[in-house]
Amino acid sequence: MYDVELTRSEFLIQDDEVILETTVGGLLREVAQAVPDQLALVEIDETGANGRRWTYKQLLQDAEDIARSLTTRYEPGERVCVWAPNIPEWVLLEYACSLAGLTLVTANPAYQVQELAYVLEQSRSVALFRTASFRGNPMAEIADEAVQGLPNLRDVIDIEDWDALLAQGQKSPQLPLVSASDPAQIQYTSGTTGFPKGAVLSHRGITNNARFYAERTGATPRAPWATMMPLFHTAGCGMAVLGSLQSRSPLFLVKLFGPEPVLEMIEREGIVATGGVPTMLVAMLEVMENRAFDLSALETFMSGGSMVAPDLVEKITTALGCTFQTVYGQTECSPLVTQHHVGEALADISTTVGQPMPQTEVSIRSTDKNSVVAIGDVGEICVRGYCTMLEYNDNPEATKATIDDDGWLHTGDLGTMDARGYVAVTGRVKEMIIRGGENLFPAEIENVLLTHPSVAEVAVVGLPDEKWGEVVAAFIRPAEGFDVDPETLKTHCRAEMAAIKTPVVWSKVNSFPLTGSGKIQKFQMRDNYLSGKLRAI
Repeated sequence: MYDVELTRSEFLIQDDEVILETTVGGLLREVAQAVPDQLALVEIDETGANGRRWTYKQLLQDAEDIARSLTTRYEPGERVCVWAPNIPEWVLLEYACSLAGLTLVTANPAYQVQELAYVLEQSRSVALFRTASFRGNPMAEIADEAVQGLPNLRDVIDIEDWDALLAQGQKSPQLPLVSASDPAQIQYTSGTTGFPKGAVLSHRGITNNARFYAERTGATPRAPWATMMPLFHTAGCGMAVLGSLQSRSPLFLVKLFGPEPVLEMIEREGIVATGGVPTMLVAMLEVMENRAFDLSALETFMSGGSMVAPDLVEKITTALGCTFQTVYGQTECSPLVTQHHVGEALADISTTVGQPMPQTEVSIRSTDKNSVVAIGDVGEICVRGYCTMLEYNDNPEATKATIDDDGWLHTGDLGTMDARGYVAVTGRVKEMIIRGGENLFPAEIENVLLTHPSVAEVAVVGLPDEKWGEVVAAFIRPAEGFDVDPETLKTHCRAEMAAIKTPVVWSKVNSFPLTGSGKIQKFQMRDNYLSGKLRAI
């Protein structure tokens, strides 16, 4: 824990750790040389059963074989897109692209034709590595349609066809020198407020960020990790894959999240560290209400992606019997900005997202003047340091709008900072509700509603209103055995916060539209209500 006493909401870079000039492929070589026969990767299939496994030596051998094949077909610096679920070939391609000097473009396996075509065209990908299908999504058919008319695309390859992966092109195989400053990936943002932009991330950014993450979790060598976060997201291919690599821990790769199979795996394999977004946590808790699991090996559970309600933190620490760490990050920051330390008080874990990561400068700045605000005041969370993206791909206007002239990356998230440097997220700049000139923050209202036993999940948004400008609306998925009772919930809200923050529109939902990383798409909830697809109770 950093011992600081701030006088304003600006946390300067802490240099207790150093930035290493590492690359994704270089790290794999380093670990494979040090512990060649140690277990590195285990496949967990759609049923939750164990599949194939690799030692670090085997992982490097397969990655280098694929990389040499890639160098016969593509030039260093070209972009290739991976469109598949959490399968070992995804991880192998991540390492292989690094070794071959290629930039990996990640795509959500739930994409449809228009979305996939956009990512392929916007990224200027020269190849698409796709699987045949996933969760009923006919990906091979979608790909055939999406690639039509794309001038840069030369190949469409079945990522699970090893003959195709290892096919030789016209050039002689030669692995290039790769620099830590080179682009490693183009990650398309989650799209909670609109269509995604491609954040170009460097090897230096994602490798050091993952190392700092692993160290702050207290990771130890050989302690098994598991990830159910999607690989196309930085939490999967960055924090989990590269974090477990640098802690020399075996990674159990979950193809498809199901709360019961995941809990069975944690019990069976003695998983020590894992994590998931709040929606996954809620699903796991619901299973655990009716079935007991031996989770005694589990030491740390990490969560982020959106604010984790205090009530949920208390429930998960009681149910899992382990340390809980909240993380806060953004794709554009490689991704982690803040994280809790091991052994922190529940009060801090449940009300903040921790202190900034090493070598990362964080400030809370006013949205009108871009000046640092006083301790405890709400402003935009801004980040500066090694972890910030290189740019938005082929989008200089968006890059300039996000990274100011002083190098501050404006996250678009609202938050506060206390004198110890602990950050709390209060919402999104574009999600902030302005009612009659008063600024209201959805996360605060959501956290109050989540303490009521009838509420399983909730999304609070602003709706247009002629008199007030905006009014507060709450979209609620009720807990099992409950219904949504607006009068009861109004009474609950008014007992906990000012009346102006109490929702005036209440709507019951069975589920929420989510991004690939599990964040609720609030703009979609708002649009659905305004178009009549959702109605008030």
